[in-house]
Amino acid sequence: MARNSLIADLPTGAAGALTNRNHIINGNFSVAQRGTSFTSTDSLNNDDTYTLDRWYIVSDGNDVIDVSQETSTIPTNGKYAISLDVETANKKFGIAQIIEGKNCTGLIGEEVTLSFKAKVSDTSKLDNVKAAIIAWSSTEDAVTSDVASAWGNEGTNPTLASNLTYENTPANLSVTTSYATYSVTATIDTSSTTNIIVFIWSDVTDTTAGHFLYITDVQLERGSNATPFENRSFSDELKRCKRYYERLDQNAGNANYPIATGVWYQSGETMVMMSYAQKRAAPSITSSSADFMRCYYAGGSQVTNEQNPFENITDSATRIVATMAGDGTSGQGAFCQMNTSSEYVEISAEL
Repeated sequence: MARNSLIADLPTGAAGALTNRNHIINGNFSVAQRGTSFTSTDSLNNDDTYTLDRWYIVSDGNDVIDVSQETSTIPTNGKYAISLDVETANKKFGIAQIIEGKNCTGLIGEEVTLSFKAKVSDTSKLDNVKAAIIAWSSTEDAVTSDVASAWGNEGTNPTLASNLTYENTPANLSVTTSYATYSVTATIDTSSTTNIIVFIWSDVTDTTAGHFLYITDVQLERGSNATPFENRSFSDELKRCKRYYERLDQNAGNANYPIATGVWYQSGETMVMMSYAQKRAAPSITSSSADFMRCYYAGGSQVTNEQNPFENITDSATRIVATMAGDGTSGQGAFCQMNTSSEYVEISAEL
């Protein structure tokens, strides 16, 4: 076989299934920069709230489910899944991911297939799981993330918010208590589509607290057939996730994790630059507290006394002009670290 004929000699459809066919990021739920458990504490499990990287809750109210990164109830040869634990009975719930407009190239106007593995802990109540491929037909990357404007009765697909359209007709997938692969196919033919959203949910209004829905290996690809899940390296997946969200904390190193360098602008103020992975757009940046950062000078250090001193924010860096709890030495260089292991900085450009 001639070298140049390799792709031509592959079975039909195999050439397009080699690599980079999955438009979902973190489809195996391996990346968990925000943490691995999301409960009503600090409202981390509210409707329209991001959890495991790139995935957010869509639910009929807040505290409907607890979310966690599952490491025990997983498919054969798998490592992670997302666990959705019913907390408030008799409410519909699910998860969704918005695909950035740039990454919808090659999908809009084409037939696509969404596939995933799923199981439930009990089919007596969690007996109607559905999946949707949704088109957004308004300003690119300005998607209404809370896709359900009205949830409706059991078995009735939620009414979508304005400018959102079901591209398939969601139906009960009859998910069982054993992992299996499920798929839906649609053509992205809504006029003026700019973004695509995938939405997987329980359409049941008679649920029981303590029942679980598990999902993993989510894939959206061009074509009419589901191919085996594309397992990318963890470093690749993490890099893709950081385009949308990044958390600098002790998990990035330790309590002494360096975050910025610059100068002591005045004796009680530093001006330093903090860099981060390039985001899709200028992000929002928040710190955990006013004393999140400790800055050093020759002979000593001081702690910040300002919670969000971020200025001139770009897609890859920000200036931090921070008042300090005490005086440093004006004109000296400043080397700044996370103050304690409980402090963090969140950088978000989520859709």
